[in-house]
Amino acid sequence: MTILVAGASGATGRQLIQQLLIQGHNVKAVARSPEKLPESWKSNEHIEIISASLLDLSDKEMMELTLGCQAIASCLGHNLNLKGIYGQPRKLVTDATRRLCNAIETNKPDSPIKFVLMNTTGNRNVDLNEPISFAQKCVIGLLRLLLPPHVDNEKAADYLRTHIGKNNQFIEWAAVRPDSLIDEDKITNYEIHPSPIRSAIFNAGKTSRINVGHFMASLIGDNDLWNKWKGQMPVIYNKSSLN
Repeated sequence: MTILVAGASGATGRQLIQQLLIQGHNVKAVARSPEKLPESWKSNEHIEIISASLLDLSDKEMMELTLGCQAIASCLGHNLNLKGIYGQPRKLVTDATRRLCNAIETNKPDSPIKFVLMNTTGNRNVDLNEPISFAQKCVIGLLRLLLPPHVDNEKAADYLRTHIGKNNQFIEWAAVRPDSLIDEDKITNYEIHPSPIRSAIFNAGKTSRINVGHFMASLIGDNDLWNKWKGQMPVIYNKSSLN
């Protein structure tokens, strides 16, 4: 398969690409900061590195970028500094999701393209009416007011859930929700749940970026796993953090 990865130079994007390469896929890596990518990738025939800010591409360039891909994964996110949190583009993840989906639909592929979005446990899956405490509702309300990246994550998943839906002719999707992200060197045991099993605010678990990359790559490559989770927002935890 050929997979387009947006946000390739990010910490989780790099882990995802490594897992896709291990599984034998070809990767188109879109990176705002290609200098952050491993040197070995630049001579790897299975990777095409596209040095660009995704939202700067024209609609035609976006169509050409997605053409020939069987899956697209977005690991885009905002840098955790003042410019990244409060600067432009404030709707980076949402606008990238929308434009990539528009490009897919314009291309009219013969079979549905898998779209995997990295999201967050701080975002509820409204389709499942996931219960949260009053205190957590208050905190989430403050996050919406104070942290534009949180709203961006919510709207990106909502676009897939409400606009693309579960019966789109050209796109199937899943939004992967890790809890507090940490760095680890090796894949460890992890669990997948339809909804959070602990409070993302008051009792957060941990999820290693390498485990997120492994699960996202497995979703793309394993059709049985994909059929289980497509159209849903699975939550991933490191098993060790649930003890």
